[in-house]
Amino acid sequence: MSDLSGPIDSHCHLQNLPPDERERALDAARERGVRGFLVPATKLNEAEEILAFCHRHADVWCALGTHPHDASSWQDGDVDRLRSFLADPKAVAVGECGLDFYYDYSPREAQLRALREQWELAIDLGLPVVVHNRDSNEEMLDVVREDAFHELQADFHSFAGGLAMGRELIERGFYLGLSGMITFPKADNVREVIPILPPDRCLVETDTPYLAPVPYRGKPNCPAYVVEIAERLAREMGESFKEVCRRTGENFYKLFWKAKSRRILGQKAQTAYQ
Repeated sequence: MSDLSGPIDSHCHLQNLPPDERERALDAARERGVRGFLVPATKLNEAEEILAFCHRHADVWCALGTHPHDASSWQDGDVDRLRSFLADPKAVAVGECGLDFYYDYSPREAQLRALREQWELAIDLGLPVVVHNRDSNEEMLDVVREDAFHELQADFHSFAGGLAMGRELIERGFYLGLSGMITFPKADNVREVIPILPPDRCLVETDTPYLAPVPYRGKPNCPAYVVEIAERLAREMGESFKEVCRRTGENFYKLFWKAKSRRILGQKAQTAYQ
């Protein structure tokens, strides 16, 4: 996929926008050259709606799973439910899943259970995971180091875990997603990982509708603003915008390998999960 001329937004919660705004957000991004979009679920009960949305667009895919904020809803049988959703060609990853010890909206043991069971499923299916991590670096690394997850493939999205964690994740072959935080004037702790980030382990994302980059900070984020993120990354890396778009696009299709098969626009959602 080296022919891409614009960036891919590897993490945008379009399901959090009103339905009429989702289409406008995609159109506005495409007009700026954005070539693809990954929509991560935060709970299983939104999986069918997200899949149906993805099937209306050839350039939109999704990750399906349960966010740590909703980990207390994770229950027996959810692994099988998630497995059936992931059989859909538009579902290219497991997630967004992970740990969030900043808000602690779900008990930590519930977060760890949901994380481990989703990671185990991802390995079983040969799919990558989209990982959320906030104020849980040591606990996250403890899980990463477990023998059961030696074969895990992952995007640690909107990475802000610091230099030491970034170095270990990179050594383990994981990808780091860079969001609008790299444009924040005081976010040196986010930018410090860029010099050690290999060219083939980097993704760009908006995390729509959160974390809008400068000069849109304080406003709702949207996929079109991934252009500003890619531009800032290009400056930080001393590369051209075109090269950053080409490379991060290739990284996207390498990690989210199911997206390579660009399904037919307008195709109805598969019935395997119904």
